[in-house]
Amino acid sequence: MDNASYVTLTRMSGLKREMQVIAHNVANASTAGYRREAVLFSEYVRGGEGQEPSLSMALGNTRQTYQLQGGLSQTGGTFDMAVEGEGFFHLETAQGLRLTRAGIFTPNEAGEIVNMDGHRLLDAGGAAIFVPPDARNIIMARDGTLSGDGVPFAQVGLVRPVDPVTMSRAAGTLFAVDGDIEPIEAPMILQGFVEESNVEPLFELSRMIEVQRAYEQGQRLLEREDERIKNVIQTLGR
Repeated sequence: MDNASYVTLTRMSGLKREMQVIAHNVANASTAGYRREAVLFSEYVRGGEGQEPSLSMALGNTRQTYQLQGGLSQTGGTFDMAVEGEGFFHLETAQGLRLTRAGIFTPNEAGEIVNMDGHRLLDAGGAAIFVPPDARNIIMARDGTLSGDGVPFAQVGLVRPVDPVTMSRAAGTLFAVDGDIEPIEAPMILQGFVEESNVEPLFELSRMIEVQRAYEQGQRLLEREDERIKNVIQTLGR
């Protein structure tokens, strides 16, 4: 196989990964707190030896997560929360601490505030938040302070990674951080709202068509290259 075929195959492999990412974005267009992903292509260049030409390949092996603010949807739920601006909710999971923008929470049987998967929401000090059993009128201030019948009992913590590069998608709307995190100094949280996915379906569908066409062009190039090699072999074999 010659260099043209190698280069085309590496690009087609990256386009296949991008198509999978786009499909995942479309599937989560209505998932609260979901962050859009994209595939980044990088160029790999290998120098030739002697009279051999150099070889350049496009590798689509890196994913980028877009942290743009999603729209805010009003639910009226007492424990539904939406972050306005920067910052992430801090969750305690069996796999370790995780960050998320999905703010759909509810108290469990023990009075702990948890998300839909049962992961505990942490306060500004990194401890689980408990709702007093006798609290009735629960109000949350813009800074995340929770009060029951006018008496504060916890403050929802918002954090961010010190180095954004250390944050990676763990699963769904959860992110893992391989490094230090720091609190948000002036948190802004809305009660009774949830942040929508930041995926734009029309853009994703448009990009899906572009990727499909690019993939088909690669297939046609491989077919023409295969035909050219066959013709060369037949000509030399006469």
